[in-house]
Amino acid sequence: MTTARTLISSGSAFEERIGYSRAVVVDGWVHVSGTTGFDYRTMTISEDVVEQARQCLRNIGEALREAGGTLADVVRVTYMLPDPADFEPCWPTLREHFGDIRPAATMISCRLADPRMRIEIEVTARLGGGRAT
Repeated sequence: MTTARTLISSGSAFEERIGYSRAVVVDGWVHVSGTTGFDYRTMTISEDVVEQARQCLRNIGEALREAGGTLADVVRVTYMLPDPADFEPCWPTLREHFGDIRPAATMISCRLADPRMRIEIEVTARLGGGRAT
């Protein structure tokens, strides 16, 4: 039995150069790759970590919309930051998007592929997952 697999691209040059998809949809699950704060239309990135977090969430939201979902479907989120001190300034933005959804979450401090990147966010969503009760 073959499971349908849908690949979603943001059009980022990184996807083609490295060989991955922004998101993969299988059996109602949406696996969104680690997403940085680049605006993929202009390939620019803000120096501000909070603005990068906002752009990450816009990029993730777009991938989820293309998959037929929204941020409300997110069940797992991983935050990756080179400087752990940058995490707390992002909390209000993260709470704004995930405060009612309350996905399982992890924050990892690690180097990212480009020194301009100050945060990377990866999510897993279940289509139709909606809000918790």
